[in-house]
Amino acid sequence: MADVIVQGERWFPSDNHFSRELKQHWGDWYCDSEIGKLRDVIMRRPGPEIDMVNEHNYEEFRWRAEMDVYKAREQHDKLADIYRQNGVNVHYVERQREDRPNAMFMRDQVLMTPEGAIVCRNGISARRGEERFTAEKLAELGVPIVRTINGSGWFDGACAMWIDRETVILGTGARANKSGAEQVEFELRNMGVKYIIPFEIPYGHAHLDGLINIADRKTALLFPWQVPYEVVKALLEREFTIVEATDLEEIKWQLCTNFVALKPGKVVMPAGCPDTRFKLENAGVEVIEANMSELLKGWGAMHCMTAFLKRDPL
Repeated sequence: MADVIVQGERWFPSDNHFSRELKQHWGDWYCDSEIGKLRDVIMRRPGPEIDMVNEHNYEEFRWRAEMDVYKAREQHDKLADIYRQNGVNVHYVERQREDRPNAMFMRDQVLMTPEGAIVCRNGISARRGEERFTAEKLAELGVPIVRTINGSGWFDGACAMWIDRETVILGTGARANKSGAEQVEFELRNMGVKYIIPFEIPYGHAHLDGLINIADRKTALLFPWQVPYEVVKALLEREFTIVEATDLEEIKWQLCTNFVALKPGKVVMPAGCPDTRFKLENAGVEVIEANMSELLKGWGAMHCMTAFLKRDPL
């Protein structure tokens, strides 16, 4: 009888951290702030899905009014042009359901991290299903999907906001429940986030970016009457300058906090917010304005419409 030679496994696993291999195997994707130099974004140019919204049904989709679809697309294109003029690569989700007119608000579908994207599960049923086509585009680009919010969880990406590599504000409320927030927190802590600042989003508000945003390395704009003390305290402990937006017209109707930082200290914000613009510029922030008048009818501006895929580390 022949001898049987038993050999053990000769292929051993690599101990390299995922982040060290991301560029090699996936692509150059990264985000750990709201202000690092913006390099890549993913957007959805309003398509045929917005044609279905009219004066009789706009409230079903949480819009404030029917849009002029031609103006809405023109304003979206001009925003994308501002990004390109500032060295940003704009990637589009080309396919989408034609019964999902809110699909342009991409921030709600994607929360970007240092190791890839968290694909979100929107809080309102009128938006669920958008994320399938977002995930399709992320896969096409080579952006790792580190998690899709699942189970009983729901979470809009605009319910989280990076402060620095180790610190994230995590909101709960009408668009993010406990299960969804816990799933996000698990992934963030697995990537080295040490500090989670909880933010209970007040009744009547959907997302953090309607109340707070980061404009520079140590400058935050916020609506002082509805941002919890503990959130402001955490920012002050990190030596932030707090700029208070107090013009109710600009806050509620023009969405003055809903801006996008192109780099530290330079933002693009909705036009028609002179008081907030003055305060930001007085704090040393360079401001570019973009007309969002039609798009605002969907209760969103540029921060809502832009999901970051790459920002330079701070």
